[in-house]
Amino acid sequence: MDSRQRFGKYRVEREILDEQRLEDVTQRKTYADIHPSLTERLKNSLSSFPVLYWLPKYSIWDYGMPDLVSGISVGIMHLPQGMAYALLASVPPVFGLYTSLFPALVYFFFGTSRHISIGTFTILSIMVGSVTERLAPDEDFLKRNGTNFTAEVDISARDSYRVQVAAAATVLGGVIQVLLGVVKFGFVGTYLSDPLVRAYTTAAAAHAVVAQLKHIFGVSPTRVFGPMSVVYTLVDVCSLLPQTHLPTLVVSSVTIVLLIAAKELNSFFSAKLPVPIPVELITIVAGTLTSSYAHLNTNYTVSVVGEIPSGLSSPSVPDVSIFRKVIGDAFALAIVGYAVSISLGKTFASKHGYKVDSNQELVALGLSNAVGGFFQCFSVCPSMSRSLIQETTGGKTQMAGVASALIVLVTILKLGPLFQELPKAILASIVLVNLKGMFKQYSDIVTLWKSSKIDLVVWLVTWVSSLLLNLDMGLAASIIFAVFTVIFRTQMPTYSVLGNVPGTELYVDIETHREAKEIPGVTIFRSSATMYFANAELYLDALKEKSGLDISKMIIYKKRQEAKMRRREKRAERRAKRQARRENGTVFVIPTTPRTPDGESRWEYLKGGDPDCTSIDWMSEEQDGDTTTLGSSNEDTVSRDLERVSLGSLGKWTWDIHSIILDLSPSNFIDTVAIKTLKNLSNSNFLHLSTVVEQLDHGDFFSETITKHHLFASVHDAVLFCLNNRGATSFPRYDPTVVSAGRTGKVCLIFYSHTNV
Repeated sequence: MDSRQRFGKYRVEREILDEQRLEDVTQRKTYADIHPSLTERLKNSLSSFPVLYWLPKYSIWDYGMPDLVSGISVGIMHLPQGMAYALLASVPPVFGLYTSLFPALVYFFFGTSRHISIGTFTILSIMVGSVTERLAPDEDFLKRNGTNFTAEVDISARDSYRVQVAAAATVLGGVIQVLLGVVKFGFVGTYLSDPLVRAYTTAAAAHAVVAQLKHIFGVSPTRVFGPMSVVYTLVDVCSLLPQTHLPTLVVSSVTIVLLIAAKELNSFFSAKLPVPIPVELITIVAGTLTSSYAHLNTNYTVSVVGEIPSGLSSPSVPDVSIFRKVIGDAFALAIVGYAVSISLGKTFASKHGYKVDSNQELVALGLSNAVGGFFQCFSVCPSMSRSLIQETTGGKTQMAGVASALIVLVTILKLGPLFQELPKAILASIVLVNLKGMFKQYSDIVTLWKSSKIDLVVWLVTWVSSLLLNLDMGLAASIIFAVFTVIFRTQMPTYSVLGNVPGTELYVDIETHREAKEIPGVTIFRSSATMYFANAELYLDALKEKSGLDISKMIIYKKRQEAKMRRREKRAERRAKRQARRENGTVFVIPTTPRTPDGESRWEYLKGGDPDCTSIDWMSEEQDGDTTTLGSSNEDTVSRDLERVSLGSLGKWTWDIHSIILDLSPSNFIDTVAIKTLKNLSNSNFLHLSTVVEQLDHGDFFSETITKHHLFASVHDAVLFCLNNRGATSFPRYDPTVVSAGRTGKVCLIFYSHTNV
């Protein structure tokens, strides 16, 4: 099949569109028409209950059985993970079961993802644990013996306060998520790039390993907080290895070996198994039975879970006095939890062809946390392992989450006390084995080294800062560094001069495309980054280098000439034609603000004697007669004179450049500094991109001399306008049998032109 058969073709014939004409044709809406008011946005956010849209259409025959099977499978996973991750959060295991129950029910009403499983998650549990142990260390709960403190810790009082701290951080984090969702800040998760998130979770996995070593070896290291705490804790654990409790180490070792072997078998036979074998649940049941019959706690002093109360606890309001102590941690929990949630949600949505609302997800996750906090839950988000099980076992809707919550509910009400003899070493072993996937993320270093050095630096900085500064400060440092890399890249954009692709209306970089041809007399300049306060000067420097114009000197010169314009006007009018006809002279043309009585612009000519002279200072020192002003004329003699105009006195000696067009299509915003820079260029012409046009309007960019008639709908429109007004006899044209879709939405700035632009 040849190219003519494979590619469509079209032909478009239209007028050259400037921004003013484009607005007349398209009837551009006002800001109020496009953006709803804050009141309307609040109403839309608060009245959004996705369950009302899909539940009435729910088909029991089509979805009932798959959701039930999926929910039971996920519920079975909730039990060991809930209790194990409660250890990471430094709260009693039963609160891990609460965390697997209440938030999942809340998400059922407000969530938009059909496949994610809300509940405990490794990283958030570690973050909560760092907060609870920092605010409720063992040293604060030593029992008194009269007036003296003993070495024995009041575990009941300590755990009670830790639950309050975890609940307070969870509620506050949930409130932050809801507020961000209400004001449509769902995009905030995009600031956590994939390398940053993966490095952060890898570092968090290292924190989790160090935190579980005390349960693996049966030792009691001193808990250290603040920067470098993971290093100090690891050193302390190593120093205590001679005191390892051998029965605990045996339980841990056997559990780890069996779990790894069982998971490998699960993976090997995954294609033949309709449902993965619940390895963790089998391990917990077997470990509990072994511990109970062998009396591991009484005979060998192996630490066990202890009392698990049956039934549900009543809701209670968290201690608000704790909020100010955990606000930073709550914000980190909110951002990390949402980043994990939206990434998983969008992954499954893309695979199964439905849409996930990022703002609604933020509200749903926030409400799950806020409501769960009142029931002594700690922070939640989806788990990759549970979500994959929910999807692969046939889950279709959020009803699978309800089914899994019912499994947890039955366990809490009836089966909880049966797990009182479960060794903590088994739960710690489950955590370690489940972290295997996160440790595989170290292979990202090799991948990023080959693909992107900047992303590799982000990965390494995130990993080091999160590991050494702890997870809260490490996250803040990582985000700041990632933002700096973006700023750094805007300081080093690619500047290019564009040329026309023969036979088309497309314009590409002439340095990287052999067939791109420069338009005679026209230089088209483009930057790959948005122009704003941080790179405006760099932009002008690059423009000078590419075009040969000394922009700063041109601006200074123009301001000087405007000050002298009025007193020179009469004398300039008499002498301009004579000076313009000098063959070896240098003539510089700027349209001036004063107009003739008939409304046409005046043109200001500057005579410069020597083509090799690149300085502008000598011009300003000339007599008044050396600078003249001429009324606009359509005479052929003037048109011919304009053909000889040079820009030599403003930089590189160039006889053939008569127009410079700035293509600002990469710009998605423009600030006041950039607007001021563009205004200093005076005869600037923009186009089409509505966000930039609105900001130019608000920035008072437009004036009598710079109007929306100076904006064009594409680079090609701007080029044709320049050539038309120059009286050129040949224009870049395209063959409709060759042309594919031309780019639109260009923002072009005709910075310098000898035509009456």
